Amino acid sequence: MEPLFEVVVFLAIATLGAALARKLGLLAPILLVVVGLALSFVPGFPQVRLDPDLVLVGILPPLLYVAALETSVPAFRLNLRPILLLAVGLVIFTAFAVGLVVHLLLPAVPFAVCLALGAVVAPPDAVAATAVARRIGLPRRVVTILEGESLINDATALVLLRVATMATIGTSVGVGDVAWEVLVATGGGIVMGLLGVVVFGFLHKRITDPLLDNAVSLIVPFAVVFAAEEIHASGVVAVVVTGLGIGHKMPLLMSAASRLQIGAFWRLVRFLLEGLVFLLVGLQLREVVRDLDEPLGFLAAITGAVLVTVFLTRFVWLFPATYLARLVPRVRQRDPAPLAKFPIVIGWAGMRGVVTLAAALALPLTLAQDRPYPRQLFIWLAFAVIVATLVGQGATLPAVARRLKLPPDDPVQDALSAAGVQQQASRAARERLDELAESAPTAVVERLRRVAQERTNLAWERLGGTERETPSQAYGRLRQEMIDAEREVFRAARDSGRIPEEVLVRAYRDLDLEESLLRREEES
Repeated sequence: MEPLFEVVVFLAIATLGAALARKLGLLAPILLVVVGLALSFVPGFPQVRLDPDLVLVGILPPLLYVAALETSVPAFRLNLRPILLLAVGLVIFTAFAVGLVVHLLLPAVPFAVCLALGAVVAPPDAVAATAVARRIGLPRRVVTILEGESLINDATALVLLRVATMATIGTSVGVGDVAWEVLVATGGGIVMGLLGVVVFGFLHKRITDPLLDNAVSLIVPFAVVFAAEEIHASGVVAVVVTGLGIGHKMPLLMSAASRLQIGAFWRLVRFLLEGLVFLLVGLQLREVVRDLDEPLGFLAAITGAVLVTVFLTRFVWLFPATYLARLVPRVRQRDPAPLAKFPIVIGWAGMRGVVTLAAALALPLTLAQDRPYPRQLFIWLAFAVIVATLVGQGATLPAVARRLKLPPDDPVQDALSAAGVQQQASRAARERLDELAESAPTAVVERLRRVAQERTNLAWERLGGTERETPSQAYGRLRQEMIDAEREVFRAARDSGRIPEEVLVRAYRDLDLEESLLRREEES
């Protein structure tokens, strides 16, 4: 019972921390890391040692899967060049830069193991990027690039870590070995991901029960990861490919009830896992510092050197990658050079997270011929990078974004585009209604025509100013009052015994769905 009790305690703390962060206007990941750091030194508080396999196979796949489900495939494809430059090029550049710096400061340690540390700290975290970028209102394209980078860069880092680890334990590694590892990891991951789209898309399309659809959706990321790992392919790539494919085809694969239920389910899973992940990262501090025996001055020097290298390499890579590509006329014509403030904010958003810590804990215990190396120091360096980037860069990212005054997405253009498409959709709906009008009473047909017209009107109303209440807003306000009155009548009837509980549940479900639609229209 004790492990289960600890899990419940951690989830409760993560939930309370997220609620407090919203109350204080802070970013929940930052607050939860700080809370974890503080709790790690509370006497009697449970000590937690993260299992790398639990993180890489148990926690990361569902978080990557839900992020991929919500990623726009057209937007991802449109930004593929900057995403790959960051997710592949920058990870390799950072890994070699950090490896070189650490090797210069620790010349007795082979470069291969220093490169392994570089691979550990190189990739920004998928959870951190998604959790922070969306909540501070960064422009849509910046969010797409950050999310796309964080979906792929773990695969690059883990492949590089695997190759470097092979060298550290005495396995001969040549150019052919590296190429084969990359081919198997990336190519195998893509193949397994596409297979996941086919298999689970087939299942989703034939399942009509929303509960079963939800259950299958929960199984997908784990099944894909296990299948990819069986052939030594990248589970990260496989999960991302499957998530992108299923998410893109979701309107054709699932019923409306399934999509609503799956959306709510994955929002809850992401909320709980994100909170738990950041709390657990903070809780590792006592475990990480316990076995450190390096002199304080040297520890501070090497930690500062790694932090500066990780920070600077992102900017050193970003600006040439952003502007040198525009020297090619075809690229410049298709995608003009952005203002400097865009690569600055993307550079500032390089937060590391739990994957870095899990990869550090997976470093080999000894080198070839059982030679020791400062493994605990390397784990500390990875932990320091996580805390410094999460708390330092993550906490200041909103201020940096405000200071740079990034031009936000144009809400008027968004509303105009939505209204134009909605008008086309309503026209198509009316044409379909005209084809079927003879099969229904005239009053029903007229009522449906009014519904189609009201949806068009609502879309165009969003283009107006906010000084005066629109007809749709007045409708929403009054209908909300009516729904509240209906709920009270049903509740009173249940309490007096005039209707059974089952009738109340069905009535509340219908009223809740209508209220949810009203609230969605208010928020949009």
